[in-house]
Amino acid sequence: MKTSIKKILFCCTLIAFISCNAKNKKQVVAYNDAKTVHPEPSKQFIKVALLLDTSNSMDGLIDQAKAQLWDIVNELSYAKCGVKKPNLQIALYEYGNDRLHSNEGYIRQVLAFSDDLDEISKELFSLTTNGGEEYCGQVIQTSLNQLNWGKNPDDLKLIFIAGNEPFTQGKINYKDASTNAKEKDVTINTIFCGDYNQGVSSYWKDGAQLTNGDYMAINQNRKTVHIVSPYDDEILILNQKLNKTYVIYGSIGRQKLALQAEQDSNAGSYSKANAVKRTVSKSSHLYKNQTWDLVDAEAQNEVVIEDLKDDVLPDELKGKTKEEIKTYIDSKRKEREAIQKQIQELNAKRIDYISKQNKETTHGLENAMVKAIKEQAKKKKYTWN
Repeated sequence: MKTSIKKILFCCTLIAFISCNAKNKKQVVAYNDAKTVHPEPSKQFIKVALLLDTSNSMDGLIDQAKAQLWDIVNELSYAKCGVKKPNLQIALYEYGNDRLHSNEGYIRQVLAFSDDLDEISKELFSLTTNGGEEYCGQVIQTSLNQLNWGKNPDDLKLIFIAGNEPFTQGKINYKDASTNAKEKDVTINTIFCGDYNQGVSSYWKDGAQLTNGDYMAINQNRKTVHIVSPYDDEILILNQKLNKTYVIYGSIGRQKLALQAEQDSNAGSYSKANAVKRTVSKSSHLYKNQTWDLVDAEAQNEVVIEDLKDDVLPDELKGKTKEEIKTYIDSKRKEREAIQKQIQELNAKRIDYISKQNKETTHGLENAMVKAIKEQAKKKKYTWN
C-alpha cells in the first residue's frame, strides 16, 4: 500500500514539474489549426536613468550621448540573466539649464522609463544646452522619486549622472540621495566631464562610492570615432528592407513609422558607421514596437487579430479576412527574422574587422557606461554572450 502511494505521489510530482517547465519555456498562441510558438517574455530588466548636465559647457557630452546611444544598446543586447535576455528601459533627465524652472531645481524629466528606442533617440536629439545651476543631489533624488524602479531583486537598476560642477551644489545633500538610492537597490555611477583628480576633489567619486557605483572621468569634447567597415553598405541596404516589414496599426502607426525614419536619419547625420550601429540595434530583441507595429504586437500578445477593426488597419489590409491578415503578418515576421539574422551575421564580421583596426583605448561616454554596467551586472549574476 505504501509503495502504491509513493508511486502516485511520484507521478503527480513529475507531471507538475513537466507542466511547470513547459509553461516557463514557451507561450503558445493558436492560429486556427496551426500553432505559432513565441518565447515567454523575460521578467528581468536593466533600468538605466541618464542624468545629463545641459548647461553651456556640455555640448560635447550631449553629442557623445547622441552618437553613442546605439553602441550602448548593442552592448546591452548581449546581456543574459540565467537563460533569459533581460529587457532594457532607459529614462532621461536634463539638469543645470537656465531654460528649466528654478523652483524645480533646473531639472526636467525628458522621458520616464521607456523601451521605445526611437523615442529615446528623438528626445536625445531634442536636447540643447544653456547656462544654469547644477544640483546633482536634487536631480538624483528627483529621479528616485519620479521613476518606477520596481521591486524585482533581479533587476539591474542604475543611475548615470554626468556633469562638470561640484557634486555638492544645491539644497539636497547628495549623501541623503545616495541613502535613498540604496533603499531602492539603485546604484549611482558618476561621470565627471574633465580632469580625473578634479572630479575626485569636487566629490564626484564620493558620490559614486556611497552606493558602490563607479566613478569615471571623460573628455566630453572628444569626438566620437566611427570606424568604417567593408560590411556597412550591405547592413544599410538590409535596414531599408527591414523597415518594409513593419505593419502599422492604430492612430499612431503612421506617426511612429515616420519617427523610425527620422531616427535613421539622425543616426546617419553623425556618420555612416553610426547609422550601421542603429541598424544593428534594430535587429536585436531590445527594439520593440508593439504599440504601432502589428508584427511585434501580435508576437507579444498586445492585440487579438479577430478584434481588429478595419479603421485601425493599414490600407493593404483593409477589407481582408482575419485569416488573410494573419497570413500577411506571419509572412512579414518571417521576412523580418531572416533580415535580422543577416544583419547580426554581418555585424559579427564587422566587429571582428573593427577590433583589428582599433587598438586605441577610448575614454568616452559609451566606454565608461558599458564598463560600469558589466561590472555591476556581475553582482546580480548577469552574463554577456
